[in-house]
Formats: sequence, C-alpha cells, structure tokens
Amino acid sequence: MNFLSHYYFERLTQDANIVMGTVLPDLIKNASKESNLYPQKNEFLFKGNPDEENLLKGWKRHLAVDLYFHSSDFFLEKTALLKELIKPIVTDTPIRPSFLAHISLELLLDHLLIEHNLIQVNHFYDKLIAVNPSSLTDFLEHCGLKNQIIFTKFLESFISSKYLLSYQKLENISYALNRICMRLWPETLNEFQLQELTFQLGIFKPILANDFMVIFDEIEQKLI
Repeated sequence: MNFLSHYYFERLTQDANIVMGTVLPDLIKNASKESNLYPQKNEFLFKGNPDEENLLKGWKRHLAVDLYFHSSDFFLEKTALLKELIKPIVTDTPIRPSFLAHISLELLLDHLLIEHNLIQVNHFYDKLIAVNPSSLTDFLEHCGLKNQIIFTKFLESFISSKYLLSYQKLENISYALNRICMRLWPETLNEFQLQELTFQLGIFKPILANDFMVIFDEIEQKLI
C-alpha cells in the first residue's frame, strides 16, 4: 500500500511517531533504494525511549498491512484486471504491466480515500511535522541507516511539497506512476501513452470504487 493508505489505519492515533513509523519504510526506500533496514529484528535497541518504541510500532504495522494486502484475493483480482487494461499501453516499452498495475492500484486507493473524505492529507503532514527530529535521528541510527543527510533532505522535501495532495487528480497519478517507472527503466511513457494511462485508470476507477473499502475493513480487522 502507498503512504495515504497506510495512514488510513493510523488516522485516529494521536501519536505522531506511530504515523511516521508506518510510512517510514517507504520514505527510506524513496530516499535511497539501496537501504535495507530491519529494526523489527533488534527491538531491544529501541527499548526505554517511548518515541523510538512508537516509531518501531508504526514500522511493524506497516509490514503487517503490506503482508495482508499483497496476499489478499482483493489485490490479486484487482491487479489482474488492471493489468489487462494497461498492457496495450506498455507493449513497446520495457515497463512490466504487472508492476505498473500493482503500483497503479496502490495510488488509486490513496486517490479514493481522498475523494471519499476518509482521510485528511493535511492532517497526515501535520503528524509528520510533529515528530521530534532527534528521536527520528536516533531511531534511524539504531536501524543502521547510513548517510542520514540524504534521507533528511528527502523527508524535508516530501513534507514541504505536500506532493500527495496532487493525488486528487487522475492525470497526476499517471505522472507519478511514470516517475516511479523512471527509477527502474530508462525509457518512460510519452505524452500520448500518459493520456492513455489516465483514460484506462478512469475506466478502472469506478470498478475499484465499488468495493475498495472491503480491503481496508479486512486489514483493519486483522490488525486488531
């Protein structure tokens, strides 16, 4: 799941560290794809510091949500359907339709959460801002993250740009998907292909909107 879908499960928490923790794995991967951290394997490192303990709690909830989501029938069925819609668009590109369908589904779920007023994007950013920078630095040091400067600059940009607000429009989701593909493949979608992608996302969106809350309800029950 993407940032806002992860936030959905923490939307009622008052602890900013849990919110930060639940999106931290993806923030770190976006800042540096070479970083592989496993704080859940060394929980003793975070004991005694409430902020770090809650950052770890959020991190573990992120892992649980992704595990439930990616193993669900919902994920398999929706990505299979979306893959068939977008496959013709990427036929002459190196982009894997299964990958694009996977990421498209996740971003569309964020889009629908915003559209149905189920989360407040600005509240999400407020929580990230409220995290004590020293606690976050200590947590990442205990995780073994190298070169925290790169991550800190990325996080500052991520918060200041409020980029996730752009997910309110389908064409912006297509643009975001193209940027994600650029990290993996040198060849990107041209303007016509982007328009086609937006068109197909528009076809798929009402199908997804019909029952998209099923997966959130299922995961919420499992987290309990």
